[in-house]
Amino acid sequence: MEKPILSLHPPWTTIFKGERVILRCDGYQPLLLEPRPINTLWYLGHQLLPSHKKTIEVQTPGIYRCQTRGAPVSDPIHLSMSNDWLILQVPYAMVFEGEPLVIRCRGWYDKVIYKLHYYKDGHVMRYFHSSANYTIPQARASDSGQYQCSGTLRIPVESTPMFSAKVVVTIQELFASPVLKVVPKPDSRSGGGVTLHCETRLHPQKRDTPLQFSFYKYSRPVRRFDWGSEYTVPETETEDLESYWCESATVTRSVRKRSPWLQLAGRGSFSSTSSITTRAPQPAAMSRNPVSKPLSFRKPPEPRLVPSGTSTPNSTLTRALASVPSIPTAGPTACSPLTSLEQSASPSKPNMDLLLQEMQQLKSLLRQVMLELKEPHKVLGLKGIPKTPALDVGVSLVTPQITGRD
Repeated sequence: MEKPILSLHPPWTTIFKGERVILRCDGYQPLLLEPRPINTLWYLGHQLLPSHKKTIEVQTPGIYRCQTRGAPVSDPIHLSMSNDWLILQVPYAMVFEGEPLVIRCRGWYDKVIYKLHYYKDGHVMRYFHSSANYTIPQARASDSGQYQCSGTLRIPVESTPMFSAKVVVTIQELFASPVLKVVPKPDSRSGGGVTLHCETRLHPQKRDTPLQFSFYKYSRPVRRFDWGSEYTVPETETEDLESYWCESATVTRSVRKRSPWLQLAGRGSFSSTSSITTRAPQPAAMSRNPVSKPLSFRKPPEPRLVPSGTSTPNSTLTRALASVPSIPTAGPTACSPLTSLEQSASPSKPNMDLLLQEMQQLKSLLRQVMLELKEPHKVLGLKGIPKTPALDVGVSLVTPQITGRD
């Protein structure tokens, strides 16, 4: 047996201290031959109340439940009372997506509230000059949050702004977002189209809500809203992937939700359902072949002398550099690796020996020039050149890099 339905009248969970409300328990009532049958049980917390009527009037705060004969206990209703000047009243029952949400700011024993503000999560949502309810015609999940109200009362003159306590409001999901799935084919069936099923799940308390479904190929509807949750895709004639998605909605379209993409392989790919995936279309991946690397060019290094900021031109150094023959440098880097034919056409070894000899001569001349700059009075008395002279001047030497090919 199903749970009995417990309702509250008036339908507000917060009231002022001293007020009374009516609770009603609706459920299955069996026919009994007892003189005074006990059909309804009432609970305040874990305490059993003495009343066995279908409706009771209460003014005590707490958590109320009811139970009918042979049925489980109902869902609870939490009744609270306040001594504040302002109270924010929200519905006791769950509010689902697409349903209206009514919030009421009430003054002490129905006194008129002036300069009324409604807040959600600390932000002003609506302003009224005097007492009025704040209504959201079709609630959404984004409307969940902490609500509060503020205003002034004339007791007897207008008071400073007063604030109510914060109340948490949660909008329940009517049905889950749909998922488009493929209906497996029996082994006896082969060929033909693919059957798609738009699967969703209603809230247990709203499982009798009718839903309609629509199917789309890319952004084009292939079947508009109707009561069927399945759609048969005709056999594809292209070799590309085809993307489908579905949408579920209430009859009034107050709540609409769509599914993720579903890809179906064309005739040129796979004919079985194993080629179907629920992932969204992704751009084609770029080739990662190590052979297909982008070409890069770099300028070969050039031998040059960098004088210091405080050095002055020297005639001896200039003459020594002018007497040295020009040294060939490496050509631009090739865009592709050398082939065996190109390698066979590389310079011969004697040419490389000649270049190395010229390099040694240039190095000896530079050492003589640097020694003359440092200690000119000792140059005439030296018979040889030190192997590792100390270089203190602001001249940096760069040895030319020779790129050879074997």
